Amino acid sequence: MARPQTIHFDSKTFLAKVGSGKTILKLRKKQIIFSQGDAADAVFYIQEGKVKLTVVSPKGKEAVVAILGRSNFFGEGCLAAQLVRMATAISIEDGVIVRIEKSAMIRVLHDEPIFSELFMSYLLSRNIRIEEDLVDQLFNSSEKRLARILLLLAHYGKESENVDLLIPKISQETLADMVGTTRSRVSSFMNKFRKLGFIEYNGGLKIHSSLLNIVLHD
Repeated sequence: MARPQTIHFDSKTFLAKVGSGKTILKLRKKQIIFSQGDAADAVFYIQEGKVKLTVVSPKGKEAVVAILGRSNFFGEGCLAAQLVRMATAISIEDGVIVRIEKSAMIRVLHDEPIFSELFMSYLLSRNIRIEEDLVDQLFNSSEKRLARILLLLAHYGKESENVDLLIPKISQETLADMVGTTRSRVSSFMNKFRKLGFIEYNGGLKIHSSLLNIVLHD
């Protein structure tokens, strides 16, 4: 039986179809793209760099929801009648993003069925990731959660198998926010991972595929 055809997302073609409803923005490190509570009126697409999404509770406690990289969308909640932003988006390195007006995004989704299918697949993948994050938070130890986050940041499984992947510098404070633990515990776990040969520091943070042993260990 023939395999179903794989549809590849061509960002240049997509952005050309958006037409005048887009704005290309160059970001500086730590630049706020939008804040929690702002009007939700556009979708964003990352061409270069990384973006951190954070939320703050009524009591002032901050949590990191996600760190997104190249080819990721964010702010798509406006397409589902979300009136205000539920999170704050901050660049964590210099980068380039595309701001797509809500009306332009809706038009492309309506007029381009292939892109609409790709975007739906992307949203479903994001939803699965959120569910996995919730299960991880509820049932796994801080050490396992940290190992899983490092592997996700390194895009483990999306490249060739069993390769060592380098991720950009990320602070232990940010990792602690993502894991839901303290910086001191993250530091302790990172030292343990380094001593076991699962990670190394070499112009960045290199993640070895063997770190998966921490996630799989009961």
